[in-house]
Amino acid sequence: MPPQPQIMVDLQMEQVMPHPDLRVIAKLISQDPGLSGALLKIVNSPFFGLANRIASIQQAVNLLGCDMVINLINAQSIKGELSDEAIVTLNRFWDTAQDVAMTCLTLAKRIGYQAPDEAYTLGLFHNCGIPLMVKRFPNYMVVLEEAYYNARGEHRVVDTENRLLNTNHAVVGYFTAKSWNLPLHLCEAIASHHNALSIFSDDSGREAPLKTLLAILKMAEHICQTHQVLGNQEEDHEWQSIEQLVLEYVGLSEYDFENLRESIRELGTV
Repeated sequence: MPPQPQIMVDLQMEQVMPHPDLRVIAKLISQDPGLSGALLKIVNSPFFGLANRIASIQQAVNLLGCDMVINLINAQSIKGELSDEAIVTLNRFWDTAQDVAMTCLTLAKRIGYQAPDEAYTLGLFHNCGIPLMVKRFPNYMVVLEEAYYNARGEHRVVDTENRLLNTNHAVVGYFTAKSWNLPLHLCEAIASHHNALSIFSDDSGREAPLKTLLAILKMAEHICQTHQVLGNQEEDHEWQSIEQLVLEYVGLSEYDFENLRESIRELGTV
């Protein structure tokens, strides 16, 4: 697993202080050009709807807050562990991770989820196992495309990975998130994000918190066309299997969801 960078350790130490100093946090982030750029890109995205573009790290930190800033640093640390060739291979992964995270945030607010920041975190990290799989298996993206092609009915994306590689990106993502001390329920959502059909078919009510997070994530993945970006597939086979169950759970009709999808796409990010 990629170790947490020193800047992450320093920021966590600041975060646990009784009164975290956002000036100290901004100063630490300013030392890393990649992280600084990532923060400014997010805060200047259409999702925040700011009248003027922000060029100040301090202003960006003030707007995003400690938790979201630390999540972004974790995401950057994965990239720092990869070779140049792997980073090129994963260009489409980096693009979709941020798109899905911002879409999760928007969806969470639209459906009244009480912790939209958690939905953002799940969107950002749900596929964090993919870069590590690429690092371990040079042909992994080919396997992933086959996995998305095979994801029909009860056949999950991770089933193909398990068959060909004896592991899968959801499991690797779970252990990565756990090593970074993400909340356990988010780690479990990462582990389960390709097991949605089974989870939403369970009417016992015991999975209610997990279902809500997964509903937001699966809607966001479909809106951001993850099946095309990562899976190179024209049809979203996984969504076709779970669409009715997910929309019923969140209380949206197909018409409602279509309008919601178009309104999010009009923001210009996906």
